[in-house]
Amino acid sequence: MGEAKRRKDLGLSSRESSIKSNSEKSTRLVEWLPITEEQKDKFIKLSIKASWVGIGLLILLWVIVRFIGPYAGWWTPADSL
Repeated sequence: MGEAKRRKDLGLSSRESSIKSNSEKSTRLVEWLPITEEQKDKFIKLSIKASWVGIGLLILLWVIVRFIGPYAGWWTPADSL
């Protein structure tokens, strides 16, 4: 038995209409732009997490350049000459 026939026999709506109803629940930012409020919120959360990862990587790089590299003898800092 096919999925469409099974859904019809059980009195359920089609898959396309349920997919459309999920996407229509979140309102669009601008009517002509296909970006919803939910997508905007997810993008903001992702960008905040990415910025914290970037800050952490910058601090790690600074520690390597300032302390680990000179201690390991890879280079000598210019201010210690």
